Amino acid sequence: MKKIWEFFEHMNEHVYATDMDTHEIVYMNQKMLSTYGFETLTEVVGKKCYEILQNCSEPCAICNDHELEESYFKEWKYFNPLLRKTFMLKDTMIVDEGRRYRVELAFDAGVQELQRSMIHNYQNLEALANEGLRIALQAPTPDRAIEVVLEYLGKTLEGERTYIFEQNASGGDDNTYEWVASGVTPEIKNLQNLSPEVCMNWYQNFSENKHIIIKNLEDIRESDPLQYENLRRQNIHSLVVVPLYDDSRVIGFYGVDNPPGASLDYASNMLQIIGHFIISSIKRRNLMKQLQEMSYHDQLTRLGNRYALDDYIEKMKKQECVGVVYCDITGLKHMNDTKGHKAGDKLILDACDCLRKSFGEYGLFRVGGDELVVLCPEITESALQERLNMLQTDMQASAVTMAVGSDWKENCIQNMNGLLAVAEERMYEDKAAYYRTHKK
Repeated sequence: MKKIWEFFEHMNEHVYATDMDTHEIVYMNQKMLSTYGFETLTEVVGKKCYEILQNCSEPCAICNDHELEESYFKEWKYFNPLLRKTFMLKDTMIVDEGRRYRVELAFDAGVQELQRSMIHNYQNLEALANEGLRIALQAPTPDRAIEVVLEYLGKTLEGERTYIFEQNASGGDDNTYEWVASGVTPEIKNLQNLSPEVCMNWYQNFSENKHIIIKNLEDIRESDPLQYENLRRQNIHSLVVVPLYDDSRVIGFYGVDNPPGASLDYASNMLQIIGHFIISSIKRRNLMKQLQEMSYHDQLTRLGNRYALDDYIEKMKKQECVGVVYCDITGLKHMNDTKGHKAGDKLILDACDCLRKSFGEYGLFRVGGDELVVLCPEITESALQERLNMLQTDMQASAVTMAVGSDWKENCIQNMNGLLAVAEERMYEDKAAYYRTHKK
């Protein structure tokens, strides 16, 4: 591998390599070191590429490691908001002694109009916004597009954090997306279901089509004490926040923390321009969630369907004990034939309610007209039996009859089909026993 690095060492283009599994830098040539202000390779080897090269605290939203293959170069264009230059990039993967390396060659595309001083130059505002949107639109999902554009805004506006808050059903605010610069503490986990009182003054401004610019946090100490304490705890001394509208209704806000003081008005204009894209992405995300909900859930019971069952199994841990319960709703066909499908639907719903009471925190699925399945990962055999006893009690209380079969294995995650088959077979045995004792 050393010989390959020697080939790049004195090129007049930027070259670096990282370990694709750890994101650690293993090489930067002299041109790259100089551009980023380093003198020797030892200063960067072992450090995370996203921290050194992109000022991110986590792997970049635009990272394309998953697309790279040996012997092929992926070519793309990227405006680097940190270096204020546009580069033509050539990325590939090299495998050496079992390790996968990302190697990138960056050629200056010669776009010099976007220089450091442009952050104060309003004529470049639209060009910058369009570049951010161009990058985001290449993302495969709405979630990823939002993450990409927040990362781009954070770097372009030289902020410490960019974020989105959305109002939840209870009237509070949830921090749903976040980009954080290298060395800055993430806050997203601490900012869920924020009390409506905290942002009440902001929403009053939003209702009047105003945005928020705080040049010095101390300016709001007296006028907005709840928000002052919220921001002070996060080490925020300045920010820009703009509302997000769905038609004329405010559904949340997004912003940037601690940008350079001289660029606050610029940041406000930039956020307002890109806010339309954010709203569009949120709408597309919500639509995709609705479609996924419809495709993964039984419409009558809201339990998972067969697709959801397969997905649930795929996501289960590979080494864990698991219990399976297979149920058949007894008498459903007779109910449909004699009292109608409305009565049959009620019987199905009553049976599902019994399962929810006994196994509510586990995976519940309707896999056929009268067949229900429960998957219980990380449950002990004795706990499974206790839940089965609860199910029998709940069925008696609800006047519901189901044939029930179950199985438990200490480690059967790699043979779930076999476990399901055993539980199903035992269910049919229970069903046959029921009909032998309930002959008309």
